[in-house]
Amino acid sequence: MIWRTRSRSFDLSSHALIMGIVNVTPDSFSDGGLHATTDAAVTHALRLADEGADIIDIGGESTRPGAAPVSSADEIARVIPVLQALRPLTSAALSIDTMKADVAAAAIAAGADIINDVSGLSFDPLMAATAAASNAGLVLMHMQGTPRTMQLRPGYSDTIAEISAALRLAINLATTAGVHPDAIALDPGIGFGKRLEDNLAILRQPNAFSLDGRPVLLGVSRKSFIGQLTDSSSPASRDWPTVALTSLARERGARILRVHDVRPNVQALRMTEAILNAS
Repeated sequence: MIWRTRSRSFDLSSHALIMGIVNVTPDSFSDGGLHATTDAAVTHALRLADEGADIIDIGGESTRPGAAPVSSADEIARVIPVLQALRPLTSAALSIDTMKADVAAAAIAAGADIINDVSGLSFDPLMAATAAASNAGLVLMHMQGTPRTMQLRPGYSDTIAEISAALRLAINLATTAGVHPDAIALDPGIGFGKRLEDNLAILRQPNAFSLDGRPVLLGVSRKSFIGQLTDSSSPASRDWPTVALTSLARERGARILRVHDVRPNVQALRMTEAILNAS
């Protein structure tokens, strides 16, 4: 299982990846404001890389439930200085978490290797062509609704089938625009227009979303459904359940795990893979 990004290819056949999260925003659900300045974001990103993150995912717009949209200009002002500062300082792959093609293009020019589009190409009609022209890796995520509306009344008749069908449409849109199939990774979008039962259904069989053999990315870190099940009110108190889910998700076929607290998730991932790959 090969995943091509702009500067390198990853062989995910037996070695999954940890994607560390850097929110350059004042209002993200988990750590809004902690890394909102360039210096704070760069320092945090380098710490995540030192702890073993293979990818650093940098976002300048909160996508928490109910979040208000941010202009491209504001998003670019937040993330581009961080990317420019980081690129010569780390060998980790850099990802831009954005739904906007102009932000993605600016990020690629600043050194990003991956575009992580939580809208699955549904927000900006220029994103597919931008991704194709950049030769970047492309994460296509499923979201029912928008960040502002997604948790108001989510619902599915068949969770797995409906998410898979939407991801199939996104793949077709990307490849028609010229994105190489090997550049695509798929994210079923836990917490993005999902009920508790939908999140659990995804976690029972993440490999169901490995369409055309593409790697599956899961982002469960600190999300509210963990709090529902563990009575954990603060996002940071959900770190250890996140570690458990990293191990479970890898055993069930996920290949990229997006997390806030990198070191324990790296350790859980490597331990799980040692068991899975033992001869």
